[in-house]
Amino acid sequence: MNPPLKRVRVVLLTQAIGPLDYRLPDGMNAKPGCVVMVPLGPRKLPGVIWDEDIFGDDTVDAKKLRNVLELVECPPIGMGLRRLVDWVADYYLTQHSAVLRMVLASSAAFTTSGTITEYRRTGLEPARLTPQRAAALDALEGAQGLVRELAAEAGVSDNIIRGLIKAGAFEPVTISVDTPFPEALPDFAAPQLNAAQQTAADAMTSAVREGSFTTFVLDGVTGSGKTETYFEAVAEALRQEKQILVLLPEIALTQPFLKRFEERFGVEPATWHSNMRSTQRRRVWRAIADGSAKVLVGARSALFLPFANPGLIIVDEAHETSFKQEDGVRYHARDVAVMRGRFEGFPVVLASATPALESRHMVAIGRYKGLEIPSRFGAAKMPEIKAIDLTVDAPERQHWIAPTLLKALEERLDRGEQSLLFLNRRGYAPLTLCRTCGHRFQCPNCTSWMVEHRLVRRLACHHCGHVMPPPEECPECGEADTLVACGPGVERISDEVNRLLPEARTIVATSDTLWSPEKAAEFVARVESKAVDIIIGTQLVTKGYHFPELTLVGVIDADLGLEGGDLRAAERTFQQIAQAAGRAGRGEKPGEVFIQTRNPNHPVIAALVAGDRDAFYDAETEQRKSAGAPPFGRFAAIIISSEDEREAIEAARAIGAAAPQADGMYIYGPAPAPLAMLRGRYRQRLLVHAQRSVEMQAIIREWLGGIQFPRSVRVGVDVDPYSFL
Repeated sequence: MNPPLKRVRVVLLTQAIGPLDYRLPDGMNAKPGCVVMVPLGPRKLPGVIWDEDIFGDDTVDAKKLRNVLELVECPPIGMGLRRLVDWVADYYLTQHSAVLRMVLASSAAFTTSGTITEYRRTGLEPARLTPQRAAALDALEGAQGLVRELAAEAGVSDNIIRGLIKAGAFEPVTISVDTPFPEALPDFAAPQLNAAQQTAADAMTSAVREGSFTTFVLDGVTGSGKTETYFEAVAEALRQEKQILVLLPEIALTQPFLKRFEERFGVEPATWHSNMRSTQRRRVWRAIADGSAKVLVGARSALFLPFANPGLIIVDEAHETSFKQEDGVRYHARDVAVMRGRFEGFPVVLASATPALESRHMVAIGRYKGLEIPSRFGAAKMPEIKAIDLTVDAPERQHWIAPTLLKALEERLDRGEQSLLFLNRRGYAPLTLCRTCGHRFQCPNCTSWMVEHRLVRRLACHHCGHVMPPPEECPECGEADTLVACGPGVERISDEVNRLLPEARTIVATSDTLWSPEKAAEFVARVESKAVDIIIGTQLVTKGYHFPELTLVGVIDADLGLEGGDLRAAERTFQQIAQAAGRAGRGEKPGEVFIQTRNPNHPVIAALVAGDRDAFYDAETEQRKSAGAPPFGRFAAIIISSEDEREAIEAARAIGAAAPQADGMYIYGPAPAPLAMLRGRYRQRLLVHAQRSVEMQAIIREWLGGIQFPRSVRVGVDVDPYSFL
């Protein structure tokens, strides 16, 4: 009698093909969630055994099945995380394999070696010092990593690094990927909370203790001590031997947060972000998978790591739009965090001083539980906010700081206090043109203007990353010295401050200058040691930073974010300015905020000046409701792209011609996307607007699944889009 066939469905880590059936050979015991190596043609690929009832398509004839080659020695992917992968693939209309690649985001999943070799500078110079070698040595001062990582950081080939190793300029360093993380101590330095903080902390710690799924919206004004409050829930999860994930929106916030965590719990937590070396990623992945790392602080992708025993997720600054992934799997980390808590049965905390309208709505209808901290901690008071009407109190020509704000800056300098000037525009100027012929410098790969970055003498595209040196003469008319910068970026504001207040010590804080946790830590140290008088920064400095001596915030152009047709423009502008204003007066000294605007009567500006947040949100909610916009309706963008413009247009027209008719669903387009070319690809777009009762994903899946496209055409779907470019 033949033994029963052990058929398994495997999701491969390649988007080129869907799940495939394989046979488990005799003696191999594997269950759903196990990581395996399987054959595909002549290749050997990794995959994960999946649950039989998920895909529902026809099974393959048993005679055609090939054997699973080996069972990988790593913890299996748990059922809760598998259900999350199913949900993300279904909701965001993507493939299981694309989501699973984030789960198995380190080669640690497929290797058992506990050590790896990295390389670092020895201080010796090779006998033969070519220009490439010299540039690599300069770029890699203090760096350590694998050969390919060092080569990428220095911008040279792997062979250059190998040659430097052979010449003795680099030495090997053996790194253990299994070194355990130190244990956080839940009672190391427990704080004294005020009554509002304690009430919120009690609700969260009770949910952690019970191991029940609840979504909390921790809504506290800037400086109210939200972090100290949710740290109590972290402490309770540690006592319960559970794992905790804290999501931060920006890598630059990591270092200040780690310092606060260490002060509270005695040790730094594990971290996860894109700047980590491969060895660091391996160590963290393995420690999360085996449960030895109890606390992880990470970027949005950390949501998909295979936690062995998860008990709490905190999404800090949960309103931040950077939690929305804009390429690949276009998920929103805030919503995925809630779903992971639901599937695995633990509480999720969304912490923010300016919660997203969607989160407030979920509290209003009883899906989420609201926790409020209405005042600042200790003696600190909320700053006074005033509007500067630029039509009345105008700066001088080719200046952007109004006289009233300039006077306030001078007063802070005299008193030895610090100031922040906020403008959410990187670089020196958003547009460079020729004053002779009017030529505008546009990215060759995108329909966007090149932004001047004077600090590094570059014109840069903020969409595709293309950079070029500013030309000596206009490429259109050939005239020299005729290029002129139009409009201000933070670098131009910095120049203006340095001219008007030459004694002031300034620093520009953007993602261009604070690109790593180390750079962020250096920035914080300089500000805290009072080596900086005026910070000029983008939205990067509006969140998470606590500078007690900072008493003045000036918003250079409050109208900037209100321009254009983005449905979230008003909300996003309100959040950004409120967060920027919240940096002022966080210590004992009172704070003051000036908002420069040409429209002081705009509802956003009026609400900020009046301090009436609820009135703004109520009005915005009514507008969204009447328009059927989120959270009362739903959007999905269908983006078609190709290197051939005609091909992109024809594919978009084919999609438009096949558009389904469904009650409560409206389809607009196709039309060129606002950013009609991106990274060398022409882009068309359709927008789907549906009532919440409509099965939008199922309709779109069937609609697009029935159309054949050329291989060179890409069709992507962005469910719940945040960017409409």
